[in-house]
Amino acid sequence: NRTTVVEFVLLGLTNSHHLEIILFLFLVIAYFLILLGNITIISITLVNHFLQTPMYYFLRNFALLEITFTSTFIPSTLYSLLTERKMISLPGCFLQMLLFFYLGTCTFFYVATMSFDRYVAICCPLHYTTIMNNRFCLQLVLACWAISFLLMFPPTIMISQLPFCGPNIMNHFYCDTSLLLQLSCTDTGFIEGLMLIVLIIIIPGTLIVTAVSYGCIIITILRIPSSMGRKKAFSTCSAHLMVVLIFYSTSIYRYIRPTQRGGQDSDKVLSFFFCVVTQMLNPYIYSLRNNQVKQALEETMLK
Repeated sequence: NRTTVVEFVLLGLTNSHHLEIILFLFLVIAYFLILLGNITIISITLVNHFLQTPMYYFLRNFALLEITFTSTFIPSTLYSLLTERKMISLPGCFLQMLLFFYLGTCTFFYVATMSFDRYVAICCPLHYTTIMNNRFCLQLVLACWAISFLLMFPPTIMISQLPFCGPNIMNHFYCDTSLLLQLSCTDTGFIEGLMLIVLIIIIPGTLIVTAVSYGCIIITILRIPSSMGRKKAFSTCSAHLMVVLIFYSTSIYRYIRPTQRGGQDSDKVLSFFFCVVTQMLNPYIYSLRNNQVKQALEETMLK
């Protein structure tokens, strides 16, 4: 006799009640900072004339992406920490999985796109406005969304069609594909192989673009005659690279390894880093540290 699963149990981040309170407070603060930082970026780049450039166009779209990405799992995680309700329905789990991995894939392509934009601006400044025109910027943004959809939609739909007969417990704080594959009561070898191929295309593929772009940027910076100019450029570049390093290293270890079987506590910690910590840092490192943004904020507040 096979029992059909109608909901899943998400064990969450911890079993300790005291730690749940601490995590709840941290997540509330983190989510508030994510929303505040990204909404500020969207608003200031829309109203300020001097921020109507390709770089801020990408940052504005990236800020919108971060808000939607973190909203797929943080509110539900906060609700489960507050009410201790760990259940999620089968359709809700599949919807969360689809949105999480679709928007997460877009994030990788956006990071690569923004690194390419910085490469053109620093290494080819005379041709920047010609290359990064409005039409090409729009095409890059649409390409990020379209390619992400084409890569992630088929495997996630295939996972949603799998039979689940029990058990229905996931040691995670959101619906993860590897755990869903483990809980299915049928052979998932083909889907696991397909997911691994897709993830290899997404993560190392975008990492190569990002690494080559920043490599060329660093070489160009080293040629700057002024030591003050080099120091300022390296300060900005190193902050970007720190976020990229955390984001990619945790993602690669979590999703690209010899076995895709998850469920360990270390997987939750890694997911927490690239889902929450890096998303909280991004607005402040990519935009709000920028002198142009600071000046635009001061002028707007004075007005």
